[in-house]
Amino acid sequence: MRYHYVWLIWSATFLLPWLALYVANANYRRNMWRMSLLTSTLGLTEPVFVPEYWKPPSLFELALRTGFDIESLIFSFAIGGIGAALYTTFTRFEARPVEAAERAHRWHRFHLYALLAPVVSFVPLYLLPWNPIYAAVGALLIGAAGTVLCRPDLARDVLIGGALFLGLYAVFMLGLRWLTPGYIEQVWNLRALTGVLIAGIPLEELLFGLAFGAYWTGLYEHFAWKRIAAP
Repeated sequence: MRYHYVWLIWSATFLLPWLALYVANANYRRNMWRMSLLTSTLGLTEPVFVPEYWKPPSLFELALRTGFDIESLIFSFAIGGIGAALYTTFTRFEARPVEAAERAHRWHRFHLYALLAPVVSFVPLYLLPWNPIYAAVGALLIGAAGTVLCRPDLARDVLIGGALFLGLYAVFMLGLRWLTPGYIEQVWNLRALTGVLIAGIPLEELLFGLAFGAYWTGLYEHFAWKRIAAP
């Protein structure tokens, strides 16, 4: 089948920046593994998006037959580590413990709620009469907003991290379009989306890149009571 290995190759290519960040950021390697393993479980949500959002040819045609595929696990693993380490590597900042006195601030009463916001909000968003990609983007943005409200010190990290991941993700999407002409038009369910293409990239993919980067940047620090600061 045409494009049979594109999804596999494209998802595996994300392991290259993952490896580069791993090598460049020695102090963050354990966190990268933790966040990548956590994010890899999101690959199990692929049946939510197939075929409503897209229908990628995959190994053994698993995506079209079952909704699940191996490529989604690879992709989710890679972007999890990238999203967690891209900002700290780019700025050369370090994660430091949040002082005990600051943890007692009244805003931190919502610590757990902010962490769970994307998971809790996804279900009602998914039930709305729109494509599931909008529910995913909305849930991620709600999670990013919850992080900023609960931890204002992470606001800069969320904004810059979202922009950095968006830029990297856009490069990968452009590469996909240039190296495999017609793939996006054949695989993405564009008629169920806005139909807006920016340099040939579906708007929804760019929104996902921004939302994922914004939420995933600082997620570990939020969970582990860390602050990203200059060394």
